[in-house]
Amino acid sequence: MAWHRQVRRLRETAEYLSEALPRPLDPVPWIKLKLAILMLCSGGAAFGFFRLKIGWLPPKTTLAAVVIALVTSQFLAHGLTRPLRAMTAAAKQMAQGDYTRRVRASSKDEVGQLAEAFNQMAADLADADQQRRDLIANVSHELRTPITALNAVLENLVDGVSEPDPKTLRTALAQTERLSLLVSELLDLSSIEAGAFPLDRERLDVAPLFAEVVAEAEVAVAALGRGVRFTTDIAPSAATVFADRARLQQVLHNLLDNAARHGPSGGEVRLRARRLPGQLVIEVADDGPGIPPAERARVFDRFTRGGRSDGGGTGLGLAISRWVVDLHGGTIAVADPGSRIRVTIPDN
Repeated sequence: MAWHRQVRRLRETAEYLSEALPRPLDPVPWIKLKLAILMLCSGGAAFGFFRLKIGWLPPKTTLAAVVIALVTSQFLAHGLTRPLRAMTAAAKQMAQGDYTRRVRASSKDEVGQLAEAFNQMAADLADADQQRRDLIANVSHELRTPITALNAVLENLVDGVSEPDPKTLRTALAQTERLSLLVSELLDLSSIEAGAFPLDRERLDVAPLFAEVVAEAEVAVAALGRGVRFTTDIAPSAATVFADRARLQQVLHNLLDNAARHGPSGGEVRLRARRLPGQLVIEVADDGPGIPPAERARVFDRFTRGGRSDGGGTGLGLAISRWVVDLHGGTIAVADPGSRIRVTIPDN
């Protein structure tokens, strides 16, 4: 252990000196030239030392040794600097939006580690750029549908094709509400990803929280005309949870709305809570066919509806729910048989 401590102290001292001491080779623009200067200086110092000790050195041998050292250093430096040149070229391509370039990382030294880190960074940037493109495309698609429907309703009213009766006005109102919901969820998602989504946790009674959420869900589902029933089951009945009331309500509302839309008409949506040591487990289940195993991880991505493109949702509810549950330190996942979503909220 004492040997390890000595090595660690030496490493820390070397790192400190490397930062504190001046860097005389920084103005040199090429690493090959830096290596040549290094060879000359180190060789000159060695030959100077031997000359002081011996008093004489053969000039031809000395000159030949210096030339051989310089040629060898340049040959070896070519392979050493090739990944750096490749990274420079790839970085220029990335600045123009091309994230497909990769650097060959064959060595195990610092340059190889840098090349591996560069490739990982390029892959992450490519993923982020693809997500940005997908987000723009999805938002455009989601906005186009209600705007087109609302525009058609208003054009019919203006042209006298339709009368401003309650049915027509309800159609226009439904599309306006869909637009408002999409904008609200996009703002929530933006706040979450920016880290500006603080939690105001408190000790909550689960029973009244469920009753409030179910009452809101019944009103929303009644407008859809699907005849879905909601049931609750809490064990123990006096169970509590330490969470942000507004955000947990948002999660439950999204899950109940998702279950009501994807379950059959006239079906049942079951909201359950079980108090376990150190956590509260919440499950929302419906009578639908369930989400196939291959799609269960994707349903929590943005603008994904579990394989369905209809249903009137924005495709953001489950993504926001996952972020909120993550902020609480919990988990959310699709449970067997695929028509049940399980949420765990830790009690700390």
